[in-house]
Amino acid sequence: MDFAFDSRTEALREQLTAFLTEHVYPAESRLTVEPDWSTPAVIRELRLEARRQGLWNLFLPGERGAGLTNLQYAPLAELTGRSIQLAPAALNCAAPDTGNMEVLNEFGDEAQRKQWLEPLLSGEIRSAFAMTEPEVASSDATNIRTMITRDGDDYVIKGRKWYITGAMNPECRIFIVMGLTDPEAEVHRRQSMILVPRDTPGVTVKRAMTVFGYEDRDHGGHAEVVFDDVRVPAGNLIGEPGSGFAIAQARLGPGRIHHCMRAIGVAERALELMCRRVSERVAFGKPLAAQGVIQDWIAESRVRIEQARLLVLKAAWLMDTVGNRGAHTEIQAIKIVVPQTVEWILDKAVQAHGAAGVSQDTPLAQLWAGLRTLRLADGPDEVHRRSLARRELRKYQG
Repeated sequence: MDFAFDSRTEALREQLTAFLTEHVYPAESRLTVEPDWSTPAVIRELRLEARRQGLWNLFLPGERGAGLTNLQYAPLAELTGRSIQLAPAALNCAAPDTGNMEVLNEFGDEAQRKQWLEPLLSGEIRSAFAMTEPEVASSDATNIRTMITRDGDDYVIKGRKWYITGAMNPECRIFIVMGLTDPEAEVHRRQSMILVPRDTPGVTVKRAMTVFGYEDRDHGGHAEVVFDDVRVPAGNLIGEPGSGFAIAQARLGPGRIHHCMRAIGVAERALELMCRRVSERVAFGKPLAAQGVIQDWIAESRVRIEQARLLVLKAAWLMDTVGNRGAHTEIQAIKIVVPQTVEWILDKAVQAHGAAGVSQDTPLAQLWAGLRTLRLADGPDEVHRRSLARRELRKYQG
């Protein structure tokens, strides 16, 4: 097997590494949140430089994006994970916009692409994906209760969503909303997706939701959003009625692997911080780096990172060669193992930092909160394990 990256990937890795070193890492200390939840000024500055350098929309294949394969994008996404609060947004490669752009690119019609995809690709606006609901177990998407009802030339949306990432940002101009269009249809044909402009009457961004106490203002926060008899044209429906569940699955496949790619970068940054910290601190007469338990953490972290990275790269390669459906097992496997692996490494990095590890003086505490949340986002661990086990068992059933 050939584990080398191709020449274009290597060139982009070199360029992106330089961009991070020269522009992103120095800007981390200047990151301040805006009182109105809008995109921080430092991210706006970085976006201008990234676009000038052509480091823009790297996630999107085809002519509208950078034209990279999943395997080519994987090491680049990993690098952005090293500064996850700044780098993905700086390159216009941050969720949920990436997934929404993929949906519009693959399933939207020309009018929808022109009105919403083009300004998203150019970074003029932001977007949100409204799927999760507080009243139901959203780990099972067929539980969704938000109604999307046809009324003449319009659809009327009524329901409540929460943890809608980016929705607090006033630059979030469009919601992709998933809801029920036909409650009597076959279970996976009941849902549809529809475009709802933020300024539509009846849309209320009710409150910000915290994550382990963090507001995540740097990327627009997470909101509870109420849709109270919201009326939009029927042409805002994405795809055909009843295609929402299939579109959601298509959206979540790349989304899951992108999260995992970036998470590998988080792990690398955490290991680097841990190694620097233990090399500088002395306890019981010798550097922490000389303590056997610390050395065990460092060795185990390196092994776990390499294992996780190889599985992510295999999943990316399969997505490119046999499609997302053919890579289903590997996508679920990385969604299970990567967040847990990185959470473990972050935990050891926090422990090595002592009180500083839980403070605001290092990024570790907020990184841990984000990675712990990833074990719920895009499907909880238990759902992926259940599905993976069932697929494995089918091999032995007659």
